Amino acid sequence: MQPASILVVDDDPAIRSVITFALEKAGHRTRAAGDGREALILFAAEAPDLVVLDIGMPEMDGFAACREIRKTSEAPILFLSARDEEIDRILGLELGGDDYVTKPFSPRELVARVAAILKRSLGASKPKSEARRLGRGVVSLDPDGYRTFVGERPVALTAQEFAILRALMSRPNQVFDRRRILETAWPDAIHVSDRTVDSHIRNIRAKLGAAGCATAIETVHGVGFRLGPCAAAS
Repeated sequence: MQPASILVVDDDPAIRSVITFALEKAGHRTRAAGDGREALILFAAEAPDLVVLDIGMPEMDGFAACREIRKTSEAPILFLSARDEEIDRILGLELGGDDYVTKPFSPRELVARVAAILKRSLGASKPKSEARRLGRGVVSLDPDGYRTFVGERPVALTAQEFAILRALMSRPNQVFDRRRILETAWPDAIHVSDRTVDSHIRNIRAKLGAAGCATAIETVHGVGFRLGPCAAAS
């Protein structure tokens, strides 16, 4: 795994120090911010590979900062929270977060979670046989570059959205139930629900639809989802 640049955002200086020390010991480069607004300034200036983002911060919380980041970037986000609430986990993942860690946490576990996210988002774990471009109708995927296109128009997908669409395109005639989609897009996360899968499917459809393809994913009622014809919008 190549060293990554990581932005650590938490209003507690002690927690920031613990996280940055652990990540730097693992070989990564870090910058730190004490609130959401400072985080957005650093994010815009430095474009980090990943953000470790606390939810409960004053002035601008982690959810609000995530919404702002997602307006311009699909960089992976790992949420931190002092509350082990299911609604927080679901909301964080639905907003585009890649994982969720509850305080208090083990620095070793956090570093392992970061490594797993980077491995997925940077495509380090994909087999060579998947390096070919996948296509159906007007939609195509470049697994090597983690890029998605409708015609020649690029579409920005999160790591999870890309993983879901790649799985469907790799087996275009197969129906995927929600459990299999969970295992495909979140192999290391345990706090992910069927509702989150549905939310990501909606996001993929909306993004591809806005780019000119509204038939990318079909719902098979009572079973799951499969790749649609990916026809251009008329």
